[in-house]
Amino acid sequence: MDLFSTTIDPAHNWLPKEGIVNYHGPIFNSETANKYYQALFNEIAWAPDEAMIFGKRIITKRKVAWYAEKAYSYTYSKITKTALVWTPLLLEIKEAVEKASGETYNACLLNLYHNGSEGMAWHSDGEKDLKKNGAIASVSFGAERKFAFKHKEDKTVINMPLAHGSLLVMKDTTQTHWLHRLPPTKKVHSPRINLTFRTIVRK
Repeated sequence: MDLFSTTIDPAHNWLPKEGIVNYHGPIFNSETANKYYQALFNEIAWAPDEAMIFGKRIITKRKVAWYAEKAYSYTYSKITKTALVWTPLLLEIKEAVEKASGETYNACLLNLYHNGSEGMAWHSDGEKDLKKNGAIASVSFGAERKFAFKHKEDKTVINMPLAHGSLLVMKDTTQTHWLHRLPPTKKVHSPRINLTFRTIVRK
């Protein structure tokens, strides 16, 4: 099922049940989004991602970076990363995201996809360090890509395009009941940068 409308209601829930996904559309004008895209591309400490799959360490073409208010350690795909401290650029973007979403965040995972051949497999963000049922704000810069959700039980699939400078917020029980992915595509030949702001809880 493809859900998209020229009139975007940020309060609309794009999931039919068991979770909340709000799509705000572009929250930055074209000039600002272009400025942020170039700055992120050039200034962030990008590095290839790593994951442990069937006991083997895999290095991805996709690049990642991890920033937060403190040097938090964060483990996913059985690899532990330590956050770098916020840059002024990321704090500026975070402020705009918090204003638009009505939520607050203390960490951000960044992904750089060089072209449509790079994507992300089905997964949910259920790491134990994350605030349970907390909001995760996904900001996209660069190439427009299709983003997909799949219900874990009945396999319902929701597809939606994420525009340059746009904001998508996942919250409530979305991570419990839904998987999401960025499918690869042969139609996209330019980079996309994605920032997922989240809340890390330290007990």
